[in-house]
Amino acid sequence: MESKIKLVKGDITKMETDAIVNAANSSLLGGGGVDGAIHIAGGKAILDECIAIRNRQGGCRTGEAVITTGGRLKAKYVIHTVGPVWNGGKSGEEELLKSAYANSMKLAVKNGIETIAFPNISTGIYHFPKDKAAKIAIGTVSDFLAENDIIKEVIFVCFDEENYKFYDDILR
Repeated sequence: MESKIKLVKGDITKMETDAIVNAANSSLLGGGGVDGAIHIAGGKAILDECIAIRNRQGGCRTGEAVITTGGRLKAKYVIHTVGPVWNGGKSGEEELLKSAYANSMKLAVKNGIETIAFPNISTGIYHFPKDKAAKIAIGTVSDFLAENDIIKEVIFVCFDEENYKFYDDILR
């Protein structure tokens, strides 16, 4: 059976999938890195929906996920998830990162999403060790796919060569 998991090196804002995942911050108002890039590329519609979500529920907690339109992106939806800041591994960071991936996948299924692209959550300014994050991402997504057949394809989109190599080594 062909794997449902693919790996690409590139820009997640250019992905033609049903949904892309945003490594958001808890404010949902955009930020640096992939979060800022998605908000810029997708336009005001994404921010407007994020503000509506904040007004309803007060942001997004670490490990949780919310969904908005894709705005001007090729993806129909953006799933915003908040990964943990790395604090040495003693504050439940690994479980929180698993939750960020799992809750994103659950939200995708709930919304009939069949193709989804993930960035490398928490490995930028949140300093989660890239090798650990890659193992958690692939393991969590693989476990989810084994239990669920709604999602047909998951693409891990690595912006940098270092993350790409970690994912490639694991997926081989």
